[in-house]
Amino acid sequence: MIQRQLLLASLCLVLGGPALAAGGEHAHGHGHGAPAQLQLDAGKKWPTDAALREAMGKLRTTMAAALPDIHEKRLAAAGYAALAKNVEQEVGNIVANCKLDARADAQLHLVVVELLDGAGKMAGKTKQARGGKPRDGAVQVIGALDKYAAYFDDPGFVPIAH
Repeated sequence: MIQRQLLLASLCLVLGGPALAAGGEHAHGHGHGAPAQLQLDAGKKWPTDAALREAMGKLRTTMAAALPDIHEKRLAAAGYAALAKNVEQEVGNIVANCKLDARADAQLHLVVVELLDGAGKMAGKTKQARGGKPRDGAVQVIGALDKYAAYFDDPGFVPIAH
C-alpha cells in the first residue's frame, strides 16, 4: 500500500508538475471543477518516446493474454492481482523513464490515472461501492490502452480486439 502511495505521489509530481507549471495553459478549456479530457494535438496524435512505447506495449501484451479468462470470468483474484502489479510496475517505468513535452505529458497523465485506478480495482484496493470489482478494473485498463492508441502516436501499438 505504501509503495502504491509513493508511486502515485511520484506520478503526480512528475506528470502533473509540467502541467501545473504551465498555469493558465493547462487550465485553458477546462471550466472550474471540470475534469480534463483527452484531446488530440491540433488534430494529430501526441508524440511518444521509446520508454512509453515499450511500457505500453508490455501492458498491451499482458492484458491481451489475460483477455480470454477475463471475458469468460475465469480469472481468479490472484490473476487480477498479478495484472494489477504489472500495471503498477509499467506505470512506474513510464514515470521513471518517459520524457514528453509538458502538453503531451498532461494528456498522458489522464491515461495513467485510468491505468492506476483500474489496477486498484483489480487488486481489490478500491471499494466495491465505487465500482471496484476486479473485472471492472481490467475493463478499465483495457479502455485506457484503447485511449492511448487513439491519442498517442505509437505506430507499433495495436489496440486489443475485445
